[in-house]
Amino acid sequence: MRRLTYLVAVSIDGYIAGPSDEVDFFPSSDAYAAWMLEEYPDVLPSLGRTQVGLTDAPNRHFDTVVMGRRTYEPGLALGMASPYPHLRQYVVSSTQEELSADVTIVRDDPLALVRGLKAEDAPLDVYLAGGSRLAATVLPEIDRIVVKRYPVVAGAGISAFGGAPFAPVSFDLTDLTTFPGGNAVLVYDRI
Repeated sequence: MRRLTYLVAVSIDGYIAGPSDEVDFFPSSDAYAAWMLEEYPDVLPSLGRTQVGLTDAPNRHFDTVVMGRRTYEPGLALGMASPYPHLRQYVVSSTQEELSADVTIVRDDPLALVRGLKAEDAPLDVYLAGGSRLAATVLPEIDRIVVKRYPVVAGAGISAFGGAPFAPVSFDLTDLTTFPGGNAVLVYDRI
């Protein structure tokens, strides 16, 4: 069985975006950016892959992406109805219209979706790109959380698991990579 991995950027105080979905406050070092491009080229949308010369880079970790409507919308604003053509794409939304044959809109039961994807016989895992409410909904199926910790305090915003009830779930820290400038990548696996 393959894993569902929530790969998420967070501030020191645990926010994935500002109160109005701002993400431009996350600082990055050159070393961190280079490492991310090498280690996780599959999580970069096609526009970003083209800009950094990774158009034909093989997927290292994932062959499928699951995202919520609010995670999908920024790509639409840039004219990308299929932001991850190198991955199978699923958008969980009851309101999003179908805009690309390459993107499957899932209107109900995201837990059933991820359970089905995890049960597939495939060599690569499933990437949960967000958002926070979707992450809270599918938390029972998240096997790995890759936290991209940025050296900034947001003060307020959208939490990594928005709307989740108080129900602690234990994960084990299995890898930690730090970078000059304060960025860190922490990998947690479900116990």
